[in-house]
Amino acid sequence: MYETVFLIIVRVAGLWRLTDNNSRQGRLANMDDVSVLNQSADAISLRYWEPSPEMRYFFGSIYLFRTDLNRYQDMTRADMPQLRFMMAGKGHYRFCDDTTAPTPEICMLGPTMGATRFSLDSSALVFGVSVLPLGWYALGCDDASKWVDKLYDVSAVHGAEFQEELERLRTTHDIDEAAEGLWAFLQSRLAPVSPSMVDMVSKIDSWLSDTDSPQIEDIVAATGLSARQLARYTNRLYGAPPKMLARKYRALRCASQIVIDKKNWTELCTEGNFYDQSHFIREIKQFLGLTPHQLLNDPTMVAKLTVQRRALTGITKINRIS
Repeated sequence: MYETVFLIIVRVAGLWRLTDNNSRQGRLANMDDVSVLNQSADAISLRYWEPSPEMRYFFGSIYLFRTDLNRYQDMTRADMPQLRFMMAGKGHYRFCDDTTAPTPEICMLGPTMGATRFSLDSSALVFGVSVLPLGWYALGCDDASKWVDKLYDVSAVHGAEFQEELERLRTTHDIDEAAEGLWAFLQSRLAPVSPSMVDMVSKIDSWLSDTDSPQIEDIVAATGLSARQLARYTNRLYGAPPKMLARKYRALRCASQIVIDKKNWTELCTEGNFYDQSHFIREIKQFLGLTPHQLLNDPTMVAKLTVQRRALTGITKINRIS
């Protein structure tokens, strides 16, 4: 007989807590809402909310990260920009170029081209959302290449409304209501995007996500743009020229296949057109922060939790890979 576990979300001292009505140890509720609590279930959790169909091309999932640990350090893989609302807690990021920056209460983490480490100085609760290229553009963000492996204070750049949204999130007692309100707020901040821009980004996304080793000549042919024109667009929206993006998403795709599909990484080395196994290991280490062996056998807690994003069906393919 299966034990029925109910997820209870309670608010203690201004923070949301996740626990269950049987053991009160914060164990996994059920995979239908893609909530994840792992071996440190009493200390760390991550939950996702999928976007609506009209929002899925602008944003990935909303997520709620929580840790009750007094100090916590981990790292995240190279990724798309992340908009994060620090409901509680503070800390800093260390980027792949070894620069560090404290996180503001409302943080826009630009596109990252290498594994990014973070350190929290106390228990923390963070609402975040992945910002896709069309979302970056529609939010009125600057040239993405200027914010690679950097961050900025969102309320200082995009207005006091973001600070008001943070206060709303902090005072909303129902966690699902808080997430739905955040979706509504984000949608209200989007400027119109032309069909031609949507079409171009769709082609670039497909190029990055549909092949094992994206080739530059293929995306040039698909878009009808010159290599120079294409680089201007990808720098503006994705933060890097096509060659760097191809490397980044090739590595992320391989990592996903190693962790989720348990695919032999020596086979991926050949399929991805890497020079040799040493090249494969270096690329995975740069963009994931771990070797293929570590990904499979000794991933970090965040790596274990975020891998569940691939199970979401309401997000774009490129977001499941990243």
